[in-house]
Amino acid sequence: MRPTVGVVVFPGSNCDRDADYSFEYLGADTKFLWHLETDLDGIDVIVLPGGFAYGDYLRTGAMAAYSPVMDSVRRFAAAGKPVIGICNGFQVLCEAGLLPGALRRNSGLRFRCMPVRIRVETLESPFTSGGMWPGQVLTIPIAHFDGSYYAGDETLEELLAERRIAFRYCDAEGELTPESNPNGSRLHIAGILNPERNVLGMMPHPERAVDPAVGGTDGRLILNSLLYSLQPAET
Repeated sequence: MRPTVGVVVFPGSNCDRDADYSFEYLGADTKFLWHLETDLDGIDVIVLPGGFAYGDYLRTGAMAAYSPVMDSVRRFAAAGKPVIGICNGFQVLCEAGLLPGALRRNSGLRFRCMPVRIRVETLESPFTSGGMWPGQVLTIPIAHFDGSYYAGDETLEELLAERRIAFRYCDAEGELTPESNPNGSRLHIAGILNPERNVLGMMPHPERAVDPAVGGTDGRLILNSLLYSLQPAET
């Protein structure tokens, strides 16, 4: 079966085509969803892609969180279906209340665009359960200015206790060194899950690490894990 991936397009999105190409490359069907659409019938996965939704006015993701499509995305997630927000999409998920915390300006106030290493922290999600192991180090590119994850101590303790940190920035050996944290995120957080574990927000771009012609292929592990989770269980 070929799942259908809905790629939401906001005014200012610029990674929607990357997401479309990557999921098609991995064997899924895709459908672009303009931010005014509310009908998600026939969609198996929602992707909120990277970019600069609404020009990042007010705060990154703040205006996009109020687009008509987001009410449908909330219902989609509440029904247990998978949602992944990448970079600007992560920011939108936080602003929309689907994930806790916020993304702030990078430490050093510099735009960071480069490959980084992230460590797999949990296999308890559709995004990480297939073909990965705890502590595995992946190389995935980033491209952001507002990518420093921030949450209060109580929220961070909750994320740790519930194993809802999906990925953390690390070095080649999997160590959480200051030099390996490209934006100053608290606890080196690169991606988190909601309590039900079907919503993932992450700053690195797995859709840009799928085709070997344009770089590495570690992003396949995340996207393939998600697609594999949608296949019906064998009886």
